[in-house]
Amino acid sequence: MTAAPVTILGCGMMTGVGLSAPASCAAIRARLDNFQETRFVSLGGDWIIGSEVPLPEPWRGTEKLARLLEGPLRECLDLVPTVHPRDIPLILCVAEEERPGRLDGLDDRLLARTCELLGAAFHADSRLVRYGQVGGAVALLQASRLIAERGHGHVIVAGVDSYLVAATLRAYDERERLLTGENSNGFIPGEAGAAVLIGPADGGEGLTCRGLGFATERATIGSDEPLRGDGMVEAFTAALAQAGLRMGEIGYRIADISGEQYGFKEAELATSRLLRDWHEFQDLWHPADAVGHTGAAAVPVMLGVVLTAAHKRYAAGDPVLALSSHDNGQRAAMVLTAEGPA
Repeated sequence: MTAAPVTILGCGMMTGVGLSAPASCAAIRARLDNFQETRFVSLGGDWIIGSEVPLPEPWRGTEKLARLLEGPLRECLDLVPTVHPRDIPLILCVAEEERPGRLDGLDDRLLARTCELLGAAFHADSRLVRYGQVGGAVALLQASRLIAERGHGHVIVAGVDSYLVAATLRAYDERERLLTGENSNGFIPGEAGAAVLIGPADGGEGLTCRGLGFATERATIGSDEPLRGDGMVEAFTAALAQAGLRMGEIGYRIADISGEQYGFKEAELATSRLLRDWHEFQDLWHPADAVGHTGAAAVPVMLGVVLTAAHKRYAAGDPVLALSSHDNGQRAAMVLTAEGPA
């Protein structure tokens, strides 16, 4: 899938470690977290550790997700005060349809309730992306097409998700996927809302996505297939080819890996298979160490972290390779380069 380059102009974020993008990114950089006991109990009888966003009210369900979205969207809209939201399409990433414990009415009510909180509606080209963790990469592709083919000056890609839902936690606990006192190879469930403002790649300041790659991995987590990283290699190769780069030219990597050994093994397998010559050290960032497993919000969070690191001049290199994976085998890779003064 080819995509015209687009530039990420700004970001918004609401996570367990910050109620804005600057606060969240500063905490992530400082390796802080908000992991603490939740009100949920594991099958082993212990309190489940999670990363909950400290909202002012104990909202639940769709209302909670709308509140998690409101702040990040306002941060993005504040960057273009002369542009009305009705002229900006919103591509909203939410949990995949097969997610255990997926909220009823999520597709019908979330966007409408978010618009009520903002007091504004978005362009008619707005849409939902139901691909869970890789949804942000799919949304970037769709944003590229909206800008290149339909002439939009700005598009917002946002994601919101919460794993702190009883049915969701029970399902992953039964599969031994949660980090608990009885399982050290698991993830910490989290929640977040995040958004990035996208514009055309016209040479201005920002973070430009120059390559997008997608693939499917057969050896998914929990399967009996031997893991070789084939899907991620294919996604890496496609993204790098679009950007006109080799793996050895990547400055650092960032991933939505959230604590399970499978994700780290896959990332390193794919990287090592594509490194054919001398290269500088390529760090691997994983913001989930601070914010937990955030599902559909993971890619927008990663994009915001990379953009902020470039602007604040603490990035571990340039270009950046961002990687995302879904339990069902979907894989995505994005090549990002800092433009302008950053």
